[in-house]
Amino acid sequence: MNPTPQQLIEWDKHYVWHAFTQMASYDPLIIESAEGCELIDLDGRRLIDGVSSMWCNVHGHRHPAIDAAIVAQMGKVAHVTNLGCSNSTTIRLAKRLADLTPGDLNHVFFCSDGASALEVAIKLAFQYWHQCDNPQPGKTKYIGFEDAYHGDTIGTISVGGVDKFNSVFKPLMFPVHRLPIPDRRTPSLETSCEHHLQILEDTLAEHHDSIAAVVIEPLVLGAAGMIVQPHGYLRGVRELTRKYNVLLIADEVAVGLGRTGTMFGCQQEEVVPDILCLGKGLTGGYLPMSAAIASTEIWNAYLGDFSEAKQLCHGHTFGGNPLSAAAALATLDLFDQEATLAGLPAKIERIADHLQTLANHPHVRDVRQYGMIAAVELVKDRTTGEPFPWTERHGHQVCQYALNHGLWIRPLGNVLVIMPPLAISLEQIDTICQVIGDGIDFVTRNKADGNE
Repeated sequence: MNPTPQQLIEWDKHYVWHAFTQMASYDPLIIESAEGCELIDLDGRRLIDGVSSMWCNVHGHRHPAIDAAIVAQMGKVAHVTNLGCSNSTTIRLAKRLADLTPGDLNHVFFCSDGASALEVAIKLAFQYWHQCDNPQPGKTKYIGFEDAYHGDTIGTISVGGVDKFNSVFKPLMFPVHRLPIPDRRTPSLETSCEHHLQILEDTLAEHHDSIAAVVIEPLVLGAAGMIVQPHGYLRGVRELTRKYNVLLIADEVAVGLGRTGTMFGCQQEEVVPDILCLGKGLTGGYLPMSAAIASTEIWNAYLGDFSEAKQLCHGHTFGGNPLSAAAALATLDLFDQEATLAGLPAKIERIADHLQTLANHPHVRDVRQYGMIAAVELVKDRTTGEPFPWTERHGHQVCQYALNHGLWIRPLGNVLVIMPPLAISLEQIDTICQVIGDGIDFVTRNKADGNE
């Protein structure tokens, strides 16, 4: 059966349950193909992929090297279970990641998505304290942060802090120590690095005997609206967790793989966590794969005689999938072959130049950037900081304008996110920022004129 475009639209609205989407008002956008940093819809319309297909595409769509690696792997084997079995491609990827990650992060547990990797990390930390050389089974709690996002499983929403996503599930969640995180937008005592490190130290000093781990998004809180932490905060968190004998779990699902300008966000402050979680860009945005990469100290706590039952009883059917591993190896190869990181400073600077212009708009409260991650926050009144009513969806309206002008982006409420593939050109960056600026003008002008 060859459905017509209209049939596909109707089926999409009726049969596909889309994530974070009110299906009663869903307006389908169906992508038929893609090329480079552009998506192509059913009508042949080309759209710049301004948010990397939800922050995961790295080297562009249909990159010949990644395509070829997947096809070559299909000629060998498409899937091999990771439960008591392995395959050469996944083994090579694990070794590559161990060599690439900082410190002694040498042991890779493969999963299918970012939330799965964080769920594994939470369980790894919990079980570690039961069977390490100096067992402390009372360490059962976690420190998480307000507005942090780590996924949508029960464990990850528990350590996460986005109430609008999680409030209905609170009876299912376990309690955590929830701390505010510094926001470098408005420097003051309440938002300073030192102030918030003191809050963390006070919490650790009082509760470290019961805390298994601190879970943090390094440098940037993604779903919170791309909130950028002040320099030195991550480093301070690492020092305090070591001082109070608490593990550090770094959620680099969004900020890893070059997004901050270095391969891993933790490298920006020379931090080595106990567990590093990767996802999204690990396969270049091609196939589902994530990883929880643990230190040798944690690994050693799981070794023992079979009768001791020290193994981690956790696993997913497609963890370590060879096709995904082949895409990941090709993605990592391209970082070297195309000197991806070396090409980022010029792109980062070009985004920064445009953000300076957007920052002057009367309905822009703030612009934020860390590397190839940027955000523009809309407000009704920048002088008072009064927001637009969230029900009016101004961010969504700007994104609809962008869609009609050749750009696909997705907002976080009234925060516009700019997070294109690392392969984006300078000219495409210019287009992205120009369209966003025009879209803000259009939406806010129509609002002022009463033309909804």
